[in-house]
Amino acid sequence: MTMTTTLSGAQIALLAAYGFGMAGGQFLFKTAALRLPAGDLAARGLALAHNGWFIAAILLYGFLSVLWVWVLTFTPLSRAYPFVAIAFALTPLLGAFFFGEPLSARVVAGIGVVAVGLVMIAG
Repeated sequence: MTMTTTLSGAQIALLAAYGFGMAGGQFLFKTAALRLPAGDLAARGLALAHNGWFIAAILLYGFLSVLWVWVLTFTPLSRAYPFVAIAFALTPLLGAFFFGEPLSARVVAGIGVVAVGLVMIAG
């Protein structure tokens, strides 16, 4: 692929996957946090080292970092970076659905604005 100002379908798919992956990583981090034992920083740090959810999040973010660098070899940063906003929109929805976190009308409106912005950028 060559670097152009118009995003191809493949670029949009890769960038969307990146955004979804970032939100998935936040879900994994929150799940790990909910399984931490009470205690001091050292005890919690040791528990994290053995927490499968935390390890999965770190591995996912490592993979996403490699994906991001590869995508940037054929996508302008100015066109790619706004897709990170998918994570900003999806993460509150995951928090509400899986963890019972509040989801205000203001947050829902913000998610709508992000979605409109992404459509404008992708188009």
